[in-house]
Amino acid sequence: MIKFIATDIDGTILAQGASFTDGVKSCINDLKERGVKVVIVTGRMNKAALLIRDELELDTPVVSYQGGLVNDGGNVLYERYLSETQTKKIIEWARAEKIHINLYNDDTLYSEFDNEEVRRYSKAQRIDYKVKPFDEIKLDKVNKVLAIDFDNADRIDRYEKELPGEFPELYIVKSTPHFLEFSNPEGSKYCAVKFLQEYWGIKQSETLAIGDQNNDIELLRAGGIKVAMGNASDELKGVADYITDTVYNDGFVKAVEKFVYGK
Repeated sequence: MIKFIATDIDGTILAQGASFTDGVKSCINDLKERGVKVVIVTGRMNKAALLIRDELELDTPVVSYQGGLVNDGGNVLYERYLSETQTKKIIEWARAEKIHINLYNDDTLYSEFDNEEVRRYSKAQRIDYKVKPFDEIKLDKVNKVLAIDFDNADRIDRYEKELPGEFPELYIVKSTPHFLEFSNPEGSKYCAVKFLQEYWGIKQSETLAIGDQNNDIELLRAGGIKVAMGNASDELKGVADYITDTVYNDGFVKAVEKFVYGK
């Protein structure tokens, strides 16, 4: 019996540039009425994730920053930061590579430049940002760093393969074809979902995990039932137990119907 559904947002329950479908909203409402805990588990910052939780009228904790923060109505249940030394090393790397990075410190988004990357990102996430030299920021609560290249997905692919050797102490993962995330190794989706399983006394076998990108590999690892979207990356499909329909065809709903409702 499924008691806990841990779901990614973008590409899983929400298509890019779209709104939540009536099918997804109705499904989530029904799950709530049945007492199934539905938790959004996302790479988005906490402020952006809370907008989604409120829109879906969920009353469960939010997992943001790839798992670096589990927040329940302002009550922090679990949190992992990058150290100041680790953050400075990433900043130096980004400057050398001439790639844009978003810096998330104490749930505030910072950019060194007011450029197309941060403007496009913040508009899509419906959040504000601050432009400030990173050297002037006290790097004591850095939840994650995000590298962005909207023009060259091959570059992000290459970094995902190469950088774990240069930064062995970090969790580095591609979250979209254009985003590369740097986090604390204990700040993964796997770690956050395992924390909630223990917090609620829910077994892994009672958990359904569903996602669409490489950063959801860790999410699926925590689930007893591992579901990849039809639009998922090949890497994620390779670790899934089941591949559902795409986000455009309510693949999330169809997975729930199969594994929760037994249809």
